[in-house]
Amino acid sequence: MNDLAPLRTPEGRALLDAVRGTAPADELAVATRLRREHPADLVSAALGQARLRQRAAVKFGARDAERMFFTPNGVEQSTRASVAGHRAERMKALGVTSVADLCCGIGGDAIALARAGIRVLAVDRDPAAAEAARANAEALGLSELIEVREADVTEVDTGGYDAVFVDPARRGGRGRIFDPEAYSPPLSWAVAAALAAPRAALKIAPGVPHEAIPAEAEAEWISDGGDVKEAVLWFGTAEPGAVRATLLPGPRTLLGAGLPDPDVRPVGRYLYEPDGAVIRAHLVADVARELDGGLVDETIAYVTADELRPTPYATAYEITDQLPFGVKKLKALLREREVGVLTVKKRGSAVEPEELRKKVLPKPQGSAAVTVFLTRVAGAPTMLIGRPATA
Repeated sequence: MNDLAPLRTPEGRALLDAVRGTAPADELAVATRLRREHPADLVSAALGQARLRQRAAVKFGARDAERMFFTPNGVEQSTRASVAGHRAERMKALGVTSVADLCCGIGGDAIALARAGIRVLAVDRDPAAAEAARANAEALGLSELIEVREADVTEVDTGGYDAVFVDPARRGGRGRIFDPEAYSPPLSWAVAAALAAPRAALKIAPGVPHEAIPAEAEAEWISDGGDVKEAVLWFGTAEPGAVRATLLPGPRTLLGAGLPDPDVRPVGRYLYEPDGAVIRAHLVADVARELDGGLVDETIAYVTADELRPTPYATAYEITDQLPFGVKKLKALLREREVGVLTVKKRGSAVEPEELRKKVLPKPQGSAAVTVFLTRVAGAPTMLIGRPATA
């Protein structure tokens, strides 16, 4: 699976074309047929690569994924193309023309940088990842801009490059790694490498504690389609210490103003659910000010307001009912309102949404649709019932 060389031969490429789009249920029949004319291990490798390409299409788009080469870890850990593209455009806007991409994996970020016209040295110590990165640069016609090197990133001289980009491995044998110093390489090494470069970007987990962010860095949290994807520490920008949330597609960027926490106020007509990047960046106060709103509880990131105001940084709901938490009360209300579609959201509640949904709406009571927020209001367990707001 990890030796891509046979798949890059004419026979291997022909097999990849032959198995493109094969459904899991059809793999056995396809493999049996192809093994009559091709080596069994090559057929297995082609089918395995086809599965990886299908999974990778979510991140890279079908057009690129069908031409690229992947490893299982590479699909799991690579950056979504939209996020990598945003980061590459920021690099370009900073005047960067060359980047040392350290811990490049299968080359997703190197591809985005090269497509922005930036020359890239892509480095990874994993032979399979480096081979995939090299194959991908060739497959996408970017070999002239991407040099791939199999090496330990801590031993690479990056002095000839305008910037460095570091994406430390955040997964180990036991799964996701939460301690930044347990990254490979450790965050402290990555920060030192960043400070030694004219400009730098470090990709880190979005749950990183704010106190772990160096004073010299600008911190950016990025979401795509409402899902938080990563945090990036930028060095060498004009705004060290700044905090921002960027929402893709767009991009829409909210730059923090250093505001104090919003006041708690009674629930108004509208409830706003801030984007996850806004919450991770601790910029709920900035959204609350924009909406002339307050918090429903001092520990809960829901903003409430009396007026409906458009904002890309939060989703608005019109609240129709506010009730103390209770399964019987909610079930009766849903029956009375003839609800057929129920969405349950929670923040600050131990109740599992799916379990509650099964209890209060075992079968549709009608065609109405409602959203229930399980949360706390001024410290008390509360149910807020509403629907997406429309202007």
